[in-house]
Amino acid sequence: MTEIIRLDKIKEILKTLDPIKLIEEGFIAYSERKVVVPPVGEMIFDNPPGECHIKYGYIKDDDYYVIKVASGFYDNPKLGLSSSGGLMLLFCQKTGELISILLDEGHLTNIRTATAGAIAAKYMAPSKVNRIGIFGAGVHGRLQPIYLQKVLDCKNIITWGINQEELDIYEKDMEELGFMVETTQNPETITSSCNLIVTCTPSKEPLIFADQIRKGTHITAIGSDTPEKQELDSTILKKADRLVVDSIGQCLERGESFKAITNGMITKEKMIELGKVIVNKKLQRASDKEITVVDLTGVAVQDIQITKATWYNYSKEN
Repeated sequence: MTEIIRLDKIKEILKTLDPIKLIEEGFIAYSERKVVVPPVGEMIFDNPPGECHIKYGYIKDDDYYVIKVASGFYDNPKLGLSSSGGLMLLFCQKTGELISILLDEGHLTNIRTATAGAIAAKYMAPSKVNRIGIFGAGVHGRLQPIYLQKVLDCKNIITWGINQEELDIYEKDMEELGFMVETTQNPETITSSCNLIVTCTPSKEPLIFADQIRKGTHITAIGSDTPEKQELDSTILKKADRLVVDSIGQCLERGESFKAITNGMITKEKMIELGKVIVNKKLQRASDKEITVVDLTGVAVQDIQITKATWYNYSKEN
């Protein structure tokens, strides 16, 4: 019988998991070509603005395969609704049987994305982070600083947004979590004061530019997960000493790397997959003077790993 796991139970189970270890193992398997991940399916909506992503795949010789549906509708908060939604479907890889429906409402996607941001910083951030700059005051703008605490010691953050009311609420909420918070509507306030920057907006135009980026800065780009989106001026990727991507295949079709290739700023050869960086110290940041960029478009193996782990823990209890 198919088991349905709801959000409250999923959140309870997540407290018992080590998401960084899970997702790292997934990235490694992906870069070792042990994972089958078909092209992303997606629908883009204009009125109101929104999108729906379908990501799916399996690890070879594993027990399960996963299909994930996740949506983002950016006007939802005006209606008192979450901007993100979705579910995970867990199937038996041997029989095709639907084992479980995880009604996570997009939460597992958010957590695996936040975890990937932490992994990026673990291997590519400067040895001493003095201040974290966040672009975007939504769900990911909140989760990124929280999950970064798993790999570095810095609670000094400055966050950019276009809505001052949203920024004011963000500041209050994050201060209650123990962060020292400043907000701004000027991107240069972040680039001039932070050596770790995370971009997590749905922007379709660059928010920061190469001449603003100081030596020693690390940038994790999260928001640009479709061909239309772009948060970084492509010259930043050309300027970077190291460019790491979650998936070379996906980043040839979407994300900051796709834009930079399209704009003639880089070639495919500059990209290094995160799974390879995790296992090879020579590919990680070599000095605090380097400019590094990690381009995360979101890979189905992340969904596979976090869904399987949630199911394992649930099934042990039931």
